[in-house]
Amino acid sequence: MTQYHYQDPFEQTSQPYQQQPQHSEQSYQQPPQHAEQSYPQHHAELSYQQQPQQQSAQLAGQFSQRFQLLATNIERIIRGKHEAIELALICLFSEGHLLVEDVPGTGKTTLARSVAASVDAEWRRIQFTPDLLPSDITGVSIFNQAHQKFEFHHGPVFANIVLADEINRASPKTQAALLEVMEERRVTVDAEPHPVPRPFLVVATQNPVDMDGTYPLPEAQLDRFLMKISVGYPDHVSEVEVLKGMPTGPQVERLPVVARASDVSGMIDFASRIHVADPVYDYIVALCAATRTSPHLKLGASPRGSLALLRAARVKAAAAGRHYVVPEDVKALAVPVLAHRLILTPEAELREVTAAAALGEILAGMPVPQAA
Repeated sequence: MTQYHYQDPFEQTSQPYQQQPQHSEQSYQQPPQHAEQSYPQHHAELSYQQQPQQQSAQLAGQFSQRFQLLATNIERIIRGKHEAIELALICLFSEGHLLVEDVPGTGKTTLARSVAASVDAEWRRIQFTPDLLPSDITGVSIFNQAHQKFEFHHGPVFANIVLADEINRASPKTQAALLEVMEERRVTVDAEPHPVPRPFLVVATQNPVDMDGTYPLPEAQLDRFLMKISVGYPDHVSEVEVLKGMPTGPQVERLPVVARASDVSGMIDFASRIHVADPVYDYIVALCAATRTSPHLKLGASPRGSLALLRAARVKAAAAGRHYVVPEDVKALAVPVLAHRLILTPEAELREVTAAAALGEILAGMPVPQAA
């Protein structure tokens, strides 16, 4: 990746991201205050201590500023797609993975490249083809004659941001090479575990139209993705701006770096400690449980889906400048986080009911917790 001079726009006013207390209060808008408690440091630049409510709000505001700075930078390339960009960044700060499914030419790959270009971190692109082997992704052990032992040579998956382009064109055996690393953030070769760097994000793309020579992702693979989104066509004004800006307009290679890998790691740690009240926990569990009993669905969301929705909701709250989650955060993310994990019944498919529509019906009938 091209090296850029990095200047933190919040360097003069920013404070280190710090862990927030876990609570069980019923009011999700008024997290209680507790005495300070130290946590182990994960990075030299960051210290983690519980903070009172006022400072938690201040740190959430700082998170929101950095989040919007990244989104604005990416929007210089991806015009008119603020929601898709926001969801991609939520995946990054949730330590999840993103599956982008859309027709060719809508900016799937460009979105992933723009996220990678905005962060001063290592990124790799893997073009998935039918002849791609698992070792082409994970790496391989090669015998070193000089040292008389096998040495592991890292594959392209050992990066902070990995673009898996047209993932459904590889064989199921090759697709399965990503299962372990996406869930456990490590690769095991010859019984030896090799951790990947942090942060770690896989952005996979696939084309739903051209299905010749493709291998649909199995449910276990889909469940590894925190979200599945579509970029969609740009609106008229945005497409005109794209045409006017070519070929001298902003290009991915020229995007300025606006965040370091350590910044992203600190934001991940802060977001993971955003306050969640018991009624919001209950709302998430009830929502996922309702998908398991819906007459339209043969398979509902698993507990992994509940955890994914919780992590994403915490990041969305922090991105909005709040240090607590509200039910609206959960509702806004339910479809991109849960829909791809659901399997419709044959009757629902015959009636052309989509997973998103079935989930929308559940959301409409689910009581929303009220603030105390």
